[in-house]
Amino acid sequence: MAKLTRRHLLGGAASGVLLAGGGGALAARHGVAHGASSHLKRAGLHAGQAPAVLRRVPPPKPVIMLDPGHGGKDPGAIGVSGTYEKHIAVAAATELHNLLMASGKYDVVLSRKDDRFIPLAGRVELAHRHKADLFISMHADALHQSDIRGASVYTLSGNASDRQTAMLAETENSADRFAGPGVAGVPPDVEAILNSLVHEETRRGSAHMAASVIRSFQNRIQLLHHPSRHAAFRVLKSGDIPSVLVEMGFMSNHLDEQALRRAAHRTQITQAMKQAIDGYFLRQRRGML
Repeated sequence: MAKLTRRHLLGGAASGVLLAGGGGALAARHGVAHGASSHLKRAGLHAGQAPAVLRRVPPPKPVIMLDPGHGGKDPGAIGVSGTYEKHIAVAAATELHNLLMASGKYDVVLSRKDDRFIPLAGRVELAHRHKADLFISMHADALHQSDIRGASVYTLSGNASDRQTAMLAETENSADRFAGPGVAGVPPDVEAILNSLVHEETRRGSAHMAASVIRSFQNRIQLLHHPSRHAAFRVLKSGDIPSVLVEMGFMSNHLDEQALRRAAHRTQITQAMKQAIDGYFLRQRRGML
């Protein structure tokens, strides 16, 4: 009588067939092996070779949330010649969305594609709903000093890096006034709690993304003096999604406004931002973040 070895038992169990007894069992094993062999040949595989699909499944694409600032009844900053920030923001974000999607490397979501108002907390909630790996809010605000121009990048911090940035954050955080009485402001003690909930890893990711944007903008887009800054921007308060706010320029400066009205200049910005995003995720894959 033929003996069933451990190898035969394991092979039979893996095939879902385990027959007992003598030559019948041996014949059964042979039939199973022959059927399995035929199936492997039809699939273009050899015995012991795992299906290629199991070994070549691509990793999930990073999800990026692009957030054009303002919208609807909130025009954002209004340029010296009447340009609305909300229109510049959505035009640039839409172009960046198309660039990133065309690369095939990312899944990209826009917080808005048209002219509508979204409360600040609603923008963060959208990023969480889509399980975003990166959140980028795009703006072109105004300052009290009309001679200041250039792009800049902002990350979240309980303390502002400078007075100008503190005032900018205060203006951005007041956007919810357009939502009406149903959306209340956040008390300072709640703001402090929200800041503390942002994970240290998220803060590091945000800082790395900000640095990547600055590197990509250099020698291509005019930058603000000390272009990487931080303050308590409410739209950046996601506990576990690296988040940055990119100011593409300032509507209060007529040169910045004129540049942002030109499609060619916005394309320069979006191409530089795509390069920054590529660099950020490349460093993340290499374990450098």
